[in-house]
Amino acid sequence: MALTACGSSSDDQPESAAVDSARLTGAPAPLADLHSQASRLLDGGADAFERRLEALRGYPVVVNKWASWCGPCRYEFPFLQKQAVKRAKRVAFIGVNSDDNDDAAKKFLRDFPVPFPSYKDPRLEVAAVFNAVQAFPSTAFYDSKGELAYVHQGGYSSEAKLAADIERYAR
Repeated sequence: MALTACGSSSDDQPESAAVDSARLTGAPAPLADLHSQASRLLDGGADAFERRLEALRGYPVVVNKWASWCGPCRYEFPFLQKQAVKRAKRVAFIGVNSDDNDDAAKKFLRDFPVPFPSYKDPRLEVAAVFNAVQAFPSTAFYDSKGELAYVHQGGYSSEAKLAADIERYAR
């Protein structure tokens, strides 16, 4: 598998997917709370992130660390968009926008809207909570007991590979 460098672009970039809000309707309250903060950047750092994880106990959680300047992040984001909508009533998704600036991140989220918020992480303190400081992007999987099950370092090359890891680790 060839990895793309963070600054590069790809001619076969997957297209951004629209969020079908009708598919979010009826989600349990903790997941609906995430959906109500769709595509927002949240303050609060590692403490707020850890409180959110605690509030999501009972649900598997997928956490994606991304940055607007990262080519592989841009490549895989449509996969996250689709999986977050598909699993909106069973699995929690949270973003972590690391080592980025707010204006660029907000523009990125306008281009790639998601039904979940992202925590601002300018100094990688949130990423450190789930052992994902080094690689961009990184995706962490928590089980429904709140235990960190797996961290995928680097980007996903296909939606199918992301979906397989969600099935395997986010239980």
